[in-house]
Amino acid sequence: MTFPDLVPDLKAKMPALRGRLSANQPLGPFTWFRVGGPAQVLFAPEDADDLAYFLKHLPADIPVTVIGVGSNLIVRDGGVEGVVIRLGRGFNAIECSGDTVTAGTAALDKRVAEAAASAGIGGLEFYFGIPGTIGGAVRMNAGANGGETKDVLVAATGVTRAGDIVTFDNAGLKFRYRGNGVDPSIIFTSATFRGQLKDADAIRARMAEVQQHRETAQPIREKTGGSTFKNPPGNSAWKVIDAAGLRGFSVGDAQVSEMHCNFLINRGKASAADIENLGETIRERVKAHSGIVLEWEIKRIGAPG
Repeated sequence: MTFPDLVPDLKAKMPALRGRLSANQPLGPFTWFRVGGPAQVLFAPEDADDLAYFLKHLPADIPVTVIGVGSNLIVRDGGVEGVVIRLGRGFNAIECSGDTVTAGTAALDKRVAEAAASAGIGGLEFYFGIPGTIGGAVRMNAGANGGETKDVLVAATGVTRAGDIVTFDNAGLKFRYRGNGVDPSIIFTSATFRGQLKDADAIRARMAEVQQHRETAQPIREKTGGSTFKNPPGNSAWKVIDAAGLRGFSVGDAQVSEMHCNFLINRGKASAADIENLGETIRERVKAHSGIVLEWEIKRIGAPG
């Protein structure tokens, strides 16, 4: 699918823009599933001020979508109308001071854990096992191996759809399981975390345990999207999927992982529709088997092909 080219008009409205605008940019290569259609416009801002300038001058009727490294994302085959924003080098700095770590939201969770360990800051080891960015972690209250973002976050800064820069403390983010209560149009640009000063070797030992768990329990070398569904109250998503007899079940070239039933994998030629249809089939069969309604954890954006 090809969208009308908005780039010339946007550039005319924003003469001081420093970031890069691209028309009809394929998004599949930016996702771990390696599927999906194009963005009508892909915008890579230089820094937070550039992002604020862009949003302030963007017509209000043009939709905005934000993506990170695409580790927990399905881009539908029809692509994404409007502007897709992908934060890059201007948003990946990491600074440690005392027992705090401040990171740009394009920084990988794993790199933040590594930086904290080098500074002797414990409590962020769980990020070593999350294959996303800090922006996604703040938005989704990402967690693993007994830790969650809400446990360590001090404050987060972002930009509103109107181009205003705002800051939230932990309480203001209204964290919940795999989400927060902040206006979804706000684009987070940086976050500060507080850990505990610990021996660096002990921190790295814990990180090694986290990595060992990932390698033995999750299909991390496949084209996957991480945990597909939120854990239902008092249960585990993988357990109810397995109990419904869906381990290894497939739709087209999309398959439920044999290693971990809450991971879907692209065996090579799956479309976004195959992957999403597989997920919906799982939801239907789990509900029929146990009465449990699974909720998507993977973010799905765009239009069907």
